[in-house]
Amino acid sequence: MARNLLILYILILFSALTASESDQYFSKKISPSSLGLKKEKLTHLHFYFHDTITAKNPTAVQVAEAAMTNTSSSNFGAVFVMDDPLTVSPEVSSKMVGRAQGIYASASQSEIAFLMVLNFAFMEGKFNGSNLSILGRNAIFSGIREMPIVGGSGVFRFSHGYAQAKTHTIDIKTKNAIVEYNVYVFHY
Repeated sequence: MARNLLILYILILFSALTASESDQYFSKKISPSSLGLKKEKLTHLHFYFHDTITAKNPTAVQVAEAAMTNTSSSNFGAVFVMDDPLTVSPEVSSKMVGRAQGIYASASQSEIAFLMVLNFAFMEGKFNGSNLSILGRNAIFSGIREMPIVGGSGVFRFSHGYAQAKTHTIDIKTKNAIVEYNVYVFHY
């Protein structure tokens, strides 16, 4: 009996030691400075997003729709994939600073409002190779829409903030649009 209790005690002790060792490997607190993070700063970015659906070389294409999409006044259920240029001015020929890459889906039955899941992939200056990730609602006929920045990479690692979208022009017939973006992002 004493031998069984001793074995049980050793097993319990071994289990406790093993559990605490594995917890140490799973997570630990670290200092932000250990990752080279300095003081957080706020950056304002301003650019134009060119969403071209109807053209010889579209930048956004519809990849799915629901059975009711074509009879819906809001195009409910349509899903698009995009790779839209981001430029410094409303002219598509102006300097490109990046691309908006992701998915948007018509997610409202009563108005044209998209669920936006996208990355702003920057290709210019100190932001070259960095990304900002957006996840939010975009009711395209509202004045200024606000969508949260949920993260980023590169210069924008650990970022948070918001993006304001304002339609610059939209062609109802072709569905092509130019959207002005003001992005306010905290990052290190």
